[in-house]
Amino acid sequence: MDSGMIGKIQKSKQYATERERIKINALSVTFRGQNNAHQVSFKDGQWRCDCDFFQTRERCSHTMALERILIQEANLSLDEG
Repeated sequence: MDSGMIGKIQKSKQYATERERIKINALSVTFRGQNNAHQVSFKDGQWRCDCDFFQTRERCSHTMALERILIQEANLSLDEG
């Protein structure tokens, strides 16, 4: 392994501990629910999910789970415009 790569690995470890450096602008995932897989995304400060519940409430268990993981567990921020 060359010294340049060693430096990048060390820097990545530092960045991983400085979560305030990371801001999610857009995200797209496939979320395997109990019954079906759903497409969930975050873009332009808005969550979207293709499940029926989200269509009427604009929130669902899939989006709330991802919020919990990203914000509370990982201590990241979402771009809200």
